Amino acid sequence: MNKEQSDYNPIANYGVIGNQNTIALVGMDGAIDFMCFPRFDSPSIFASILDKKKGGSFQIIPDLKEVDYKQQYLPETNVLVTRFLAYEGMVEITDFMPVKSQEGSCELIRKVTVIRGKVAFKMKCEPRFEYAKERGKAIAKDDKQVFFEDGDQAEFIRLVSDIPLKASEHDAWAEFELEEKESACFVLEAVHNEDETDEFGADLNDRVHRLFIETVNYWKSWVGKSKYQGKWLDMVQRSALTLKLLTSHKYGAPVAAATFGLPEHIGGTRNWDYRFTWIRDAAFTMYAFIRMGYTEEAGHFMDWIRHQFDENMQDGSELQLMYGVDGKAELKEMELDHLEGYMHSTPVRIGNEAYDQLQMDIYGELMDSIYLYDKYGEPVTYKFWESLKRHIEYVCDNWQVKDHGIWEIRSEKREFLYSRVMCWVAVDRAIRLAEKRSFPYPFERWRKVRDEIYTNVYEDFWNDDLKAFVQYKGADVLDASALLMPLVRFISPYDPRWQSTMEAIEEELATDSLVYRYNTEHDIDGLNSEEGTFSVCSFWYVECLCRGGQVEKARLFFEKMLSYGNHLGLYAEQIGLRGEQLGNFPQAFTHLGLISAAYAINRAIDNDK
Repeated sequence: MNKEQSDYNPIANYGVIGNQNTIALVGMDGAIDFMCFPRFDSPSIFASILDKKKGGSFQIIPDLKEVDYKQQYLPETNVLVTRFLAYEGMVEITDFMPVKSQEGSCELIRKVTVIRGKVAFKMKCEPRFEYAKERGKAIAKDDKQVFFEDGDQAEFIRLVSDIPLKASEHDAWAEFELEEKESACFVLEAVHNEDETDEFGADLNDRVHRLFIETVNYWKSWVGKSKYQGKWLDMVQRSALTLKLLTSHKYGAPVAAATFGLPEHIGGTRNWDYRFTWIRDAAFTMYAFIRMGYTEEAGHFMDWIRHQFDENMQDGSELQLMYGVDGKAELKEMELDHLEGYMHSTPVRIGNEAYDQLQMDIYGELMDSIYLYDKYGEPVTYKFWESLKRHIEYVCDNWQVKDHGIWEIRSEKREFLYSRVMCWVAVDRAIRLAEKRSFPYPFERWRKVRDEIYTNVYEDFWNDDLKAFVQYKGADVLDASALLMPLVRFISPYDPRWQSTMEAIEEELATDSLVYRYNTEHDIDGLNSEEGTFSVCSFWYVECLCRGGQVEKARLFFEKMLSYGNHLGLYAEQIGLRGEQLGNFPQAFTHLGLISAAYAINRAIDNDK
């Protein structure tokens, strides 16, 4: 790592706060280095994690020497506490965002308190608008309010504090000193114009305290609804809280991750935008919520899906693999050439061209989550069933087509194993749901297609030389997505062909508990770039071990995977060669995989008692 790269905090050094409309990344040094405002997929206002000089940040810096840092969540909440520990003083910053239903409502609250000693501080709030293309204009309304204006933005951002603020042309700053037990508050919020009344007023500290109590109670109340009381409770709860943060309060749809542009390999080109709703990731997220008893969240997502069917597919069009969190269909991909990228990893991309890809597997994940929601949540209506039937008919007509697969391969389309298996899941779960509810469906056709898909997978995707199911038809390479075959009940974990496949995956793709999704040396995706191990694949591997009767090995590898989380139990998409977090952060796929694996192992241990 060169000096320019060392200027960047490791991805693992961040915690996250949010209000289910957006998320901010808070470093162990107390700096907010990433935040899109006011929504997940809005342009960033802080993005110094992607360009240290240009990106913009919000810093509160205590004047302390030889500082140690400690960061933790208040138990069962998404309220983050960052502590600065030094001989001459101890300081803590409490960061949180109140959860409100209005999409445009967004308040970022920071409270700094001196626990011991007398400490001087510098505060710098340096928003950069439109993905750091614009520096904006800072306007001091009085000594306690600064407005930030971007000429192309309909709304203003206001910084309010109970200490004197100063404004330069583009930024706000303050220098202040606090005695022991004294506090200072900063609130960054969305407003519509400069004349909007300051609701905080003179009682800022009192209001911040009230919102703090409300936010803590909100999260504790939500966690209290969980039905999971098994082992590793803290880690499972943290993963659930993270998934909840990534789920839109207004729309009910989760985003795949909070960030864009964070690399899967330092200096590499796999730097994507994950701030959108993937049908696959969302369906798996609902599966995790249902397992933990959060059927209300699953119901909100079902409303979102119904909206896509009713509003965006009236012309007979098919389901896209991903949408904006509000259901937006077009997600044009662009490269932000003015940003140097995290540790100089370029290009930094926004939007995602994969939205226009064909991925047949999405019907299987979606139908599985709907089947489970009907079983554990609310009954599916006949009207919704009629919409679903049309999509299952599409699967019956197109299950043999080539597509881009689960990993969004940007080279040629292929007949991927995972897509084929999930087409079987789509038809199988549709049949199960129809028969459970006595819904009308084409009995003979669907059963015939389901059996044809099964036979096709079992015979045409088996490589007799490798003794394994392979990535795509006719291939001689493996793919970790095959680990889902027993998890979706396509094949028994004790089937000889599966056990042989498992051994091949362990030999080719696994290193201890860490699992690669596929071998990039085969240039399967045409990107010619390295990447780390995929943490969700590691959790799939663990669950397969468990279901195959290797419970002790599964438990050991699961607990090893827990050690790869950061200091707060958060995961990015991948683990690098030095055990570092890589890719967008935090990653929903990884956290839902953790929940599923914990659930399976805990159940297996309980059944052995």
